[in-house]
Amino acid sequence: MMDFLNLDSDGLRRLVLESMVQSQEFTIISLHEEVCKEVDVSRKVVASMTGYISSRLGILRVNKKSYRAPRTYALRDEYADIAREVLAIS
Repeated sequence: MMDFLNLDSDGLRRLVLESMVQSQEFTIISLHEEVCKEVDVSRKVVASMTGYISSRLGILRVNKKSYRAPRTYALRDEYADIAREVLAIS
């Protein structure tokens, strides 16, 4: 997670991770709305970064309640404190 944030040149990775830590459960749409309050980025950028965090870092839990419902993401409980500490350090 430290390496992920060290590669952050424009502050977007940090902002997305902070938004994930603040919200308990989120969708790409709700995360995009939160990030767009600070930085103007497309929904595809937020979705791509969420996918990267989910697959590479493995700190997100993904749930899809039905066929038509959007995927909901949540920060895994065992990584929530670690993510807060990493954000505080860097």
